[in-house]
Amino acid sequence: MDMTGVKLTELVEAAGCAAKLAPGYLSQVLADLPRVASDKLLVGFDSSDDAYVYDLGDGRGLVGTTDFFPPMVDDPYLFGQVAAANALSDVWAMGGKPALALNLLCFPNCLGLEVAGQILAGGADKCREAGVIVAGGHSINDHEPKFGLAVTGFVDLDHLLANAGAREGDVLVLTKALGTGVLTTAYKGEILDEDGVRVATDSMITLNKYAAEALDGLPAHAATDVTGFSLMGHGCEMAEASDVTLEIWAARVPLLARAREMAAMGLIPAGAYRNRDFFGPRVEVEPDIPLDLADVLFDPQTSGGLLVAMPEEEAEGYVTRLRELGQPAAVIGRVVARGERSVHVTM
Repeated sequence: MDMTGVKLTELVEAAGCAAKLAPGYLSQVLADLPRVASDKLLVGFDSSDDAYVYDLGDGRGLVGTTDFFPPMVDDPYLFGQVAAANALSDVWAMGGKPALALNLLCFPNCLGLEVAGQILAGGADKCREAGVIVAGGHSINDHEPKFGLAVTGFVDLDHLLANAGAREGDVLVLTKALGTGVLTTAYKGEILDEDGVRVATDSMITLNKYAAEALDGLPAHAATDVTGFSLMGHGCEMAEASDVTLEIWAARVPLLARAREMAAMGLIPAGAYRNRDFFGPRVEVEPDIPLDLADVLFDPQTSGGLLVAMPEEEAEGYVTRLRELGQPAAVIGRVVARGERSVHVTM
């Protein structure tokens, strides 16, 4: 429990993964960066994947990623937990296991050391749960608090997962419910109190470690974690990397309690509008999809679940494993032959 009396969300303009640069702006920036070719770099920043993968030459790959953002909750300890869970997720999304982490802390001088200590303690506890060693870090003074991790892990290259690889006939499994961006926006606007937003924070601090472990031994073809670019955005990235179209069954997508209600009230984070602007032309949403539901599909998620493309005959067993762990996983669509759009949303 936060004993500092500080309301972190009052100190920031944007919250969580909704603070990402607009995807269109980011793509323009990255397009001008030079590429350094290397046979050892199996996955780099040119593929919209969750992390890089570097071939160690012994059947393993080194997996590296970094993620940090401003707070979406007021409790410093809880913020640290969410930020750490979000950063660690990228390694699991690649089929790997995180091993080491470095803290990344941006912190205003006006806040007390106790607040910084609680943020770091929350992150450390999630790393401990993940079996990850926090080996150090870096901090700077900033007018807004921000926290995250630089994470290093390893992956058996025979089990490497990436955006590319989804096959026609696969089904799509989503391991967590959507709506964290909408609900935390409602919390920041004081429409929801801490009890009302708890369904979102409970989801955000749940490690994707458990979804990744439940996938062990099952033939997944592609995976990504659903974060700031929304289900629609990350779905577009998977579809385009795999040269297929993802068909999403909106009625089957798990949603956090009150997410549609808050969306219908207009409590939409700015990141959702940026996602719709950039990815919308690549998504076909059938006209019978209610606007509030479509808004949640473009909602930027913080520490969202995994989106996994896998054979249909294996998917129900995977979903059953996850539901036994208390996660609201569901089969939400299928992979079809490449059409005019990257994602097709039906009821």
